[in-house]
Amino acid sequence: MLPLVEQLATTWTSVLDLCADLDEREWKRPTGCPGWSVQDNVSHLVDYESFALGRPRPEHEVGEVAHARNDMGSINEIGVDVRRGRAGAEVLEELRDVTGERLGRLESLTDADLDRQTDTPIGPGTVRDLLTLRVMDTWSHEQDIRRALDRPGHTRGDAADTAIAYLLRFVPFAVAKLAGAPDGTTVVLHVDDRPPFAVGVEGGRGRALDVVPDNPTVVLRTDVAQLQALTCGRSDADPAAVEVAGDEVLGRRIVEHLGFMP
Repeated sequence: MLPLVEQLATTWTSVLDLCADLDEREWKRPTGCPGWSVQDNVSHLVDYESFALGRPRPEHEVGEVAHARNDMGSINEIGVDVRRGRAGAEVLEELRDVTGERLGRLESLTDADLDRQTDTPIGPGTVRDLLTLRVMDTWSHEQDIRRALDRPGHTRGDAADTAIAYLLRFVPFAVAKLAGAPDGTTVVLHVDDRPPFAVGVEGGRGRALDVVPDNPTVVLRTDVAQLQALTCGRSDADPAAVEVAGDEVLGRRIVEHLGFMP
């Protein structure tokens, strides 16, 4: 089995285990994913993987939703809203069924298949891009559920590493474009005890640096769960929980603008 497929399977199993003993009150608990409960996050995973299997999306109309900021958000809301009247355990069983079938298909992928061109939710890409995105998205919604239930976990391992690496690759854009850091700015981000991630700004553009600067303009320290909440624009993110050293005014502006998810 390809590593990305293994990571996706690991994350599906982690979500299934996490939610196995929830009562209805916990299923309906709000999460930091705007407008979505614990159950809604699982419903979203069911909806996407069902669509990936070629199953038609339900014919269901959803009115205007404040937290759906674009067409993709509106489409996602259909598969979530249609399951809101169901019991959480029923939705979880649906996830178990659909991910089992998906895994059966994905297990046949080869290394050559990963380079095949395909459509992804964010535009044209490869099968590798699509699977990487699925690992990140599934892991991120798992983290949303974990924070809502106060059950932290799954911040280590290959799937977490893939998801975190995906999130970090957008930090240079957030630093330079969203936060407007001036040319010459260097930022070093420490996430738990992982290797530091360094960003430099030049010509109005941010880029990841191969070498960590000795005297960066800004140093940020946070943990994995907070990184996911901040970069994904979650309502339960806590910018004040990020430690800032160096240029504190610029550092706080960067933290406030780390959210890049639509």
